[in-house]
Amino acid sequence: MSVLRDLIDRAASRPAHIVMSEGTDPRVVEGAVTAVKSGIARITLIGPEDAVQAALVRAGLPNAPAIAIEDPENSALTDEIATALHDIRKHKGMTPQVAARRAQDPLVFAAMMVRLGYADGTVGGAVHTTSDTVRAALQVIGKAKDAPLVSGFFLMALPENHPSGRDAMIFSDCGLVIDPTCEELAAIAVASAASCRHLLGKEPRVALLSFSTKGSAHHEKVSKVTDALDLLKQNHPTLKADGELQFDAAFVPAVAASKAKDSEVAGTANVMIFPNLDAGNIGYKIAQRIGGCDAIGPVLQGLAKPANDLSRGCVASDVTNMIAVTVLQARA
Repeated sequence: MSVLRDLIDRAASRPAHIVMSEGTDPRVVEGAVTAVKSGIARITLIGPEDAVQAALVRAGLPNAPAIAIEDPENSALTDEIATALHDIRKHKGMTPQVAARRAQDPLVFAAMMVRLGYADGTVGGAVHTTSDTVRAALQVIGKAKDAPLVSGFFLMALPENHPSGRDAMIFSDCGLVIDPTCEELAAIAVASAASCRHLLGKEPRVALLSFSTKGSAHHEKVSKVTDALDLLKQNHPTLKADGELQFDAAFVPAVAASKAKDSEVAGTANVMIFPNLDAGNIGYKIAQRIGGCDAIGPVLQGLAKPANDLSRGCVASDVTNMIAVTVLQARA
């Protein structure tokens, strides 16, 4: 069974209510329709009711009981959302008038539905930028109390029968934290290991990536990675993690035997922690576009409730897969 099929099946065993902030986008509607037909979620689509209904008709699922529509301009929830938004943002100077206007924003409206318990999670980003999507999630849903920071990862589903014998990996952070400190890098590693365990059902084996392997180069950028490993070893001694490792040493057993023969992670890592956003973003896109991986994400970790971002280059199947991931996060 492919890892994506497994995600769908696991989500279908405990469906959740997911709100989609971009309810008129054809990819979002098609992906939502597939999610409903697969039994993984009840869906609320945000947008002008006529436009959303027309998109549903085109997708072949009009008047579906498992798909609701909320139009922020006339929804029965809009006043409550505006009042709640003012309450949580007035310390930042937000006035009731600004809150009423912001409540019309579909990203904010969807995130407030999750915060207020009207939905279990939200997905956006097919149309809006990552910065807009994440900003709404951070300002409205907020960081989990026990999370040092919010970060993002991609679930990379490898092509079936990949020569490595693997089916999926976690790449992090590929979408949010631009240049993490060693402390932030360690926190991203811990969160990503937990995401691996929960979403993939696998024991995480964490590689802290660099252009150096085990002292082959000396530079402050390498030191940041080794300092992060020291923090992991101090604070999470049972977590299987190693670094600094080049990608080939982390991924290929034969290379690991040559470059890092004493490592318990090298050659078998399934959680790849990139040293900065440049490396992470470039790395996942190379794996996706040249390596043929399916890239689900950026999936956000560290929020109080699930809110996830889609790439603006996504297709409908990416939307369905992200809904499944969000359902699993909501049921964690």
